[in-house]
Amino acid sequence: MTEFTPISGLAGGLMIGLAAVLLLGLNGRIAGISGIIGGLLPPRATAPAWRLSFLAGLFLGALAFAALNAQWQVELPLAWPWMILAGLLVGFGTRLGSGCTSGHGVCGIARLSPRSFVATGVFMLSAALTVFVIRHGISS
Repeated sequence: MTEFTPISGLAGGLMIGLAAVLLLGLNGRIAGISGIIGGLLPPRATAPAWRLSFLAGLFLGALAFAALNAQWQVELPLAWPWMILAGLLVGFGTRLGSGCTSGHGVCGIARLSPRSFVATGVFMLSAALTVFVIRHGISS
C-alpha cells in the first residue's frame, strides 16, 4: 500500500496545471503528451523546439526527483512482456480516443470539453478494471 501524501500530491498537481497553462498561454498548444510525441514522428515529423523542450523537461524532472530521493525505486508490477503489451495498448488507445490522459484529463476538462469528460471517464474505468485484473487475475 502507498502512503497518503496530500502535500506532495498538491504540489505535483499545481506544477502540472501550471505547465499546462503556460504551454497554452504562451504557445497556444494543449499539453497532451501523445500529441507532442506524435508531432515528432513521421509522416509529420515537425520538430519545433517546444516539443523537444517539453519532453526534455519531463525526462529531466524525473531524473532530478530520483537524484533528490535516494531511497526511491521503481517496481514493475508485471513482467516486461506484459509491460510492452500495455504500452502498445495505451498507444492504440490514445489514437482511438484522439488524445491521452494529459490532453483530455488535464487540459480538456479545464476547457469544459464534453469529449474530454467522456474520454476521461473511459480512462478512469479502464484504469480501475486494469488494477482489478492485475491484482486478481494475472500474476507475473
